[in-house]
Amino acid sequence: MRIMKLGRPTEERMAIMRNQATDLLWHGKIETTLARAKSLKSYVERTLTLAINSYEDVVKVNKNSVNKKGEKTTREVMNDGPKKLAARRKIKARLYTVKEERKKGEKKADYLARIDNIKDPLLEKIFNVYAPKYAARAKEVGTAGGYTRIIKTGIRKGDNAETAIIELI
Repeated sequence: MRIMKLGRPTEERMAIMRNQATDLLWHGKIETTLARAKSLKSYVERTLTLAINSYEDVVKVNKNSVNKKGEKTTREVMNDGPKKLAARRKIKARLYTVKEERKKGEKKADYLARIDNIKDPLLEKIFNVYAPKYAARAKEVGTAGGYTRIIKTGIRKGDNAETAIIELI
């Protein structure tokens, strides 16, 4: 497969891809130039495929703990299996970390309670929302891939660049 260079050195190009992939997966759609959208499509689809192929790999573990009274308690916890953990780490390396935003009118205590156990909200969104959705779609349609759509929007006024909207289907 041919890699689009986008007129940038490798480090800058990869930073652009990481930034735009993070925004696309967080917001669901972004507007950019057509060349960047075409390059971003394969980057995002590879990232989503990693999650789809491993999101079901979960291991049950019993954790022992001692409470304040000195009583031992055992609880069952779901941990990532080796395949999902490896995929999670690869995806984390391919994307930037996004902080969960506070909703308008939300109290600080409610916000902190909502984000209490979430370390990386974007990874949680990928594995808990996108992966099951696209895996079910792949079983229904019979083919994998095609998670994004590019819609041409015309020419940008300042530099005459072709623009496009790329969105998750």
